[in-house]
Amino acid sequence: MSEPSDKSDKKPPHYHGHRERLRKRFLDSQGEGMPDYEILELLLMAALPQRDVKPLAKDLIARFESLSGVLTATPEELMSVPGIKETACTALKVVQTAAVRLSKAVLLDKPIIASWDRLIDYCRSAMGHDKVESFRILFLDRKNRLIADEAQQRGTVDHTPVYPREIVKRALDLGASAMILVHNHPSGDVTPSKDDIAMTRNIRESAEKLGITLFDHLIVSRSGESSFKAMGLL
Repeated sequence: MSEPSDKSDKKPPHYHGHRERLRKRFLDSQGEGMPDYEILELLLMAALPQRDVKPLAKDLIARFESLSGVLTATPEELMSVPGIKETACTALKVVQTAAVRLSKAVLLDKPIIASWDRLIDYCRSAMGHDKVESFRILFLDRKNRLIADEAQQRGTVDHTPVYPREIVKRALDLGASAMILVHNHPSGDVTPSKDDIAMTRNIRESAEKLGITLFDHLIVSRSGESSFKAMGLL
């Protein structure tokens, strides 16, 4: 009569050794030189501890073209990929949210003018990959420090309704001395439209009457940005 097998003798899955080596490489290098799919593997390993995630990571990169493309994909897009369910989707979207908040934290309590490149990075990470147009306002104090960052509207793929009176009223409520307008162009083309230019002028005129400066209007996309001030439109 054969003895029952000892479950402790069961070999661990083949990917366990790979995971250990991957973690060590990351800790030794902080990810320097590691391809996108390996960084993605590390993220998926925590969310999906019982499966080999290397093929899944490569499938995601193939689908969305890059690590940033994966992290900025919508939950619906991510969960359309076989193997990605709510747990893994949440893990990936948390990384995007954390990155945006870290980028914003760098701006706090510092003059925006002295942190302009970081401001652009924040705006692009916060809304440059959105699939529909959205509009936000950065409210500044007398020293041009950020005191509030508020999303005002979300629209369609090529239009966002904006109401100058509401924007100026909100600036007064916050005691803001200046504002920076930001909106995205999902098409990737950051050229201002005629409506963008007319809307910006209306807001500037309404704000100036109450002593509030419109410092700039930025248009961002996944591939670039434009500044009304730099283009001589303000």
